[in-house]
Amino acid sequence: MGSVAEALREAPAALQRWRRDPVVVQTLRSTAAATISYVVALWLSSEPAPLTAPLTALLVVQVTLYATLTTSLRRVNAVVVGVLIAIAFSVLVGLTWWSLALVILASLVVGRFVRVEEFVPEVAISAMLVLGVTQVATTAWDRVLETLIGAVVGLLFNVVLVPPVWVDTAGESIGDLARRMRLLLLDVGEQLTAPAPVERVVARLHEARRLDNDIADVDAALRQAEDSLRLNPRVKEGFLHRIVLRTGLDTLEICAVVVRVLTRTLTDLAKRRQGEVLFPRETGLALEETVQHLADTLVSFAVLVTSPSTGGSAAAEARLGAELEAAATARHRAAGLLWEQAQADPGLWHLYGAMLAEIDRVLDELDPDHRGRRLMEELDRHAREQRARRHRIRSFARPGGRS
Repeated sequence: MGSVAEALREAPAALQRWRRDPVVVQTLRSTAAATISYVVALWLSSEPAPLTAPLTALLVVQVTLYATLTTSLRRVNAVVVGVLIAIAFSVLVGLTWWSLALVILASLVVGRFVRVEEFVPEVAISAMLVLGVTQVATTAWDRVLETLIGAVVGLLFNVVLVPPVWVDTAGESIGDLARRMRLLLLDVGEQLTAPAPVERVVARLHEARRLDNDIADVDAALRQAEDSLRLNPRVKEGFLHRIVLRTGLDTLEICAVVVRVLTRTLTDLAKRRQGEVLFPRETGLALEETVQHLADTLVSFAVLVTSPSTGGSAAAEARLGAELEAAATARHRAAGLLWEQAQADPGLWHLYGAMLAEIDRVLDELDPDHRGRRLMEELDRHAREQRARRHRIRSFARPGGRS
């Protein structure tokens, strides 16, 4: 009985998670759009089973409105091109083994030129299906009609029922990435004041390398969020949201690379120490404090770039500034102790210097002023692209076209 009551208490939270899950949303929306398009096609098409319409709806109803629109255009383009190729071949040669080969070859080649991207095989499929029937013209235009029905229903489905904005999901992914990097750095910090077997230090290096996979997952979530902001009537400042999140992920990606290099430096030092303590106690404590503050700055930075409100951003920026200042102070003290250590063992100075340089690089990347410059550079680049695009449109609109 207790387990049932607990399940009922957790049901609302589970339902909320399902509503935010892209897989669940995609499944429900695609099913509904495909069913509606099939019913509409039964009314308008002469085919007894117009399955092309629901098939098209399944392909074009993506999680975001922008993806739905672009996919619809490519899908319809692919089907129309395939139908036209089939009509041309049916008039000239009809269906034989060699004409079928020519149809497939022509469809795949033409599909590359009309830029239907992932729907290149659809050009050949449409051409073969139309060429293989007796009444070519009727079947051809029924297939085009069904494709248009599926595309239009899918598009209207996302216009009327506006898909969700996936910014929160992308923000959570960025926050999770920053927290994983923080835990890694805390583990690294613990190695600085205790005996460090080479195998343990190498394990941290492998963990740092696995951050590349985490970054790829976050990048996919961010691309979905960027698409959900495009053409979405519920979002007024979609471009600015995209820029803030994208530059934030770029910064964390750079930091992940630097952290990986830092673990590599510590691996080289551990090999030289042969399992002994990497640093004298005072030096190790200063470096551990530096790395701990560095780890906290990563989370504060992630909170800053994903904060939905101006007030939250201001608080996160103040917290990040305090963490950066504490990390810089600890780093300065550690640098002095490392200099003294290098006097006694000059052969390791290049590793000490590399560690300090890597810490400096992370601090510089996370600095709010550096972030502000990155944002301005991205905004300027976007403004230049917009001006260039408007110039090209005006050039084509003028009499004489490109001339």
